[in-house]
Amino acid sequence: MTELTSPSQRFGARLQRPSSSASLQARVMEQETRTLAEAFERVAADGSVAAAAATVVAARRRFVSGTGKSFAYASLLAADLSAGLSNVSLVDGTLVRHVDVLADVRDTDVLVAVSLRRYRRETVALAGRFAAAGGAVVAVTDTTESPLIAVAGQAIVVPTASASYADSPTAVAAVVHLLATLTTASAKGARRRLAERDRLAHDLELYWED
Repeated sequence: MTELTSPSQRFGARLQRPSSSASLQARVMEQETRTLAEAFERVAADGSVAAAAATVVAARRRFVSGTGKSFAYASLLAADLSAGLSNVSLVDGTLVRHVDVLADVRDTDVLVAVSLRRYRRETVALAGRFAAAGGAVVAVTDTTESPLIAVAGQAIVVPTASASYADSPTAVAAVVHLLATLTTASAKGARRRLAERDRLAHDLELYWED
């Protein structure tokens, strides 16, 4: 993880040599399969996702943050958590700003912070201040050398090895999905909340139906 830190460096190292589309596709698919398997083996062995799910369930308020590309994973997690749990907020920097969250941190709050290389300062700073104010911090990151590790009480480390110019999103998305599933499955009232959302979606005609 210490080499080829930028997309341009990875492009030059991995994609500039002549290669057919079929060959490149095969290499990428093979690597994604290995990375996903490694991620699942790791979290199954270390119990990090199950432990993080317990922390999120126990919290009174749940905040999820990520900046840059990591915002996509944070958004996915927040959307899935909010379907079955109350008091889930995505820290988007606009409607829910960092300063607003930090001004009212309680010891019953949890922040799930997603940050992958090259680690954005905003997310690391938010997590550090959140922890210093007494809140619990769960890091979702890609290496034990991530700056989030030093400030988080718990960490889920997800490999992102890839044959592409971009680090792999596959395992990160899968582990975020796993975290949301384990959390929602053990949350009181999740079934009722999900059923009520279904009823409202039907009444409001939110989705296309034949």
